Amino acid sequence: MEKLEHPLLIVDLVNMIAAAIAGALGIAVENPAEIVPDYLVMCGVIVLFVAALGLFVRSRLSVEAPGKLQILLEDLISYVNGMLDEDIGHKGRNYLGLIATIGAFIWIGNLMGQVPGLIPATMNINVTLACALTVWVYYHYQGVREQGLIAYLKHFAAPPGIPVALAPIMLPIEVISHLSRVMSLTLRLFGNIFGEKLVVLILASIIPFVVPLPIMFLGVIIGTLQALIFIKLTMIYLSAAVATEHDHH
Repeated sequence: MEKLEHPLLIVDLVNMIAAAIAGALGIAVENPAEIVPDYLVMCGVIVLFVAALGLFVRSRLSVEAPGKLQILLEDLISYVNGMLDEDIGHKGRNYLGLIATIGAFIWIGNLMGQVPGLIPATMNINVTLACALTVWVYYHYQGVREQGLIAYLKHFAAPPGIPVALAPIMLPIEVISHLSRVMSLTLRLFGNIFGEKLVVLILASIIPFVVPLPIMFLGVIIGTLQALIFIKLTMIYLSAAVATEHDHH
């Protein structure tokens, strides 16, 4: 998987710096060119880009005369808030931080491969697995926080609307269902982004420049849809986790 791309300048630069630091500290490194994997470098690029964008927007925030970028970001936040209100209800906006952050990370990670010299962070299964585990741990944590540990564990054996007598059957089904969500979120995102990038690389090796362009454009659409699907599923999982008996009535 790592051999699908030519060596990336930014990855080589990061590893040169890491090797220099390791040498200065007297740490022996077996392969100085691979201290930091390319997918971690791409994740670092996303973090730096979002941080720089946040500082830029913050320095230009205005109530009376908001700029175009501020208006665009406010519209995106309003859209996500609308999704949260629709899927979770009045408590939905409490989870905006996680939803917006992971949505932005995945969206940028999906599309950054369109920039020369970069590859999609999400074409590596370690990254998509980390995103899936983050969501999985988060919605369980919020479920326990909202309902209490005992009540939350109880809903695995007797989900709302299911007779208690079926608890011995429902418990293993629910446990398997929740565990499979990690695999589902991981493989769906990884498969789509990796597959699109693989097609582009194959076409570019046969007929470069023009032929891969339609697939790259399709990749922008796929990357955006996959980010939306990921946060939509996260909202659905959160909605089920934080729902109380009062909500069902």
